[in-house]
Amino acid sequence: MVIGITGGIGSGKSLVAQTICSLDKKSVYYHADMQAKQLMNSSLTIKKRIVSIFGDLSYQEDQLNRKYISSLVFNNPDYLKKLNEVVHPMVKSHFKKFIEIQQPNTLIVYESAILFEAGSDSTCDVVICVIAPLNERIKRVMKRDQISEQHIKNRIENQWSDTKRNLQSNYLIYNIDKKETMLEIQRLHQILKGKTIHR
Repeated sequence: MVIGITGGIGSGKSLVAQTICSLDKKSVYYHADMQAKQLMNSSLTIKKRIVSIFGDLSYQEDQLNRKYISSLVFNNPDYLKKLNEVVHPMVKSHFKKFIEIQQPNTLIVYESAILFEAGSDSTCDVVICVIAPLNERIKRVMKRDQISEQHIKNRIENQWSDTKRNLQSNYLIYNIDKKETMLEIQRLHQILKGKTIHR
């Protein structure tokens, strides 16, 4: 079974994904955003295409210049679209291979901030959307990433709204009080155990 975990920035996707994995010994965790960052540093194909679009400043010492790229893509929807068109097909291909090497009956937890935008929901058997109040999300990300409120709002504007994600998801988890969130994850895990899909 492939469980997709999505939600807006700062909603608590990783908390939910990692907790589900901790509850199930036969589980593996795939973090799409982290894999995308790794591929942007390791794939020569991606590097060449990013440099051709964004210029030589895209990489410093053979590593992605994240600050430079972020300053471009989160202020320009066209640039963000171009970056996604380069990176996300590669991530989808990488994830497909990841699924193929897993043992039968493994629970695959797939976390992606843009699960629906990238069309990756088609790979998932179940999608869980994690929700939290906007102000709380902004506070969490400011503390975690040490970036400005405006920078976070720019990123939020480039993601689907909660309403749109919620309508496409199978389950919702409200991540406001951590204790209640953990209980909700445990309840949902028990439900999903009863729906195990054999591959």
